[in-house]
Amino acid sequence: MLAQQRVEDKTSEIPALKQLLAPHDLTGAVVTADALHTQTDTAQWIRDRGADYLLTVKNNQPSLRAKLKALPWKDVPAVSGVDCSHGRRVRRTIKAVATPDWIDFPGASQVLQVRRTRTTHTRGKNSKRSTEVVYLICSIPPEQAPPEQVAAWIQGHWAIENRLHWVRDVTYDEDRHQLRTGSGPQVMATLRNLAISLIRTIYDDPITTGIASANRAMTRKPTKAIKLLTTP
Repeated sequence: MLAQQRVEDKTSEIPALKQLLAPHDLTGAVVTADALHTQTDTAQWIRDRGADYLLTVKNNQPSLRAKLKALPWKDVPAVSGVDCSHGRRVRRTIKAVATPDWIDFPGASQVLQVRRTRTTHTRGKNSKRSTEVVYLICSIPPEQAPPEQVAAWIQGHWAIENRLHWVRDVTYDEDRHQLRTGSGPQVMATLRNLAISLIRTIYDDPITTGIASANRAMTRKPTKAIKLLTTP
């Protein structure tokens, strides 16, 4: 966690992204963001800062999504890979083409289709399968960012979601916290981020160990938490 930005009342995350990133040197960086931030102004702002973007296109951009969906993807060669972690099997198939001239999005150099087929095994011999197709738009041309590289960026983005936001939402039950006035929410978010970062520094395999189990262990031995906070 490098920085956090409060979303002002009666507004949205869209302007907060620029406020969050403005103090940082973005030259040469690749910015990934949720579909909410797939906005032409945001894309142009990222490019003006010397960075590139990889943005997901969902229903908040219905016209752009319809254009991407209508491309002849069946004729495009695919790159595929399988992930069997977390008790499920996920096959990701990614296709990429140079952005057609008639897609008007600032700096767009390639568009991509990612198909995720997730198979989850349940007790007995039953299994549940689901398929999701998403579209992305990227400012780096395919010859500089082939599908394998873009797939790694996508997985890196979702790794942050899983290792930080999911932990805050589920393990720390952040959404139901009743401290909602003044700077309280920002302070609590900072403390949760600090706790997660400290816990991940002491375990060789924090994904397997789990933040929840580490919290329980420190509840039983609070001196361990004190040591984390006071030892350089």
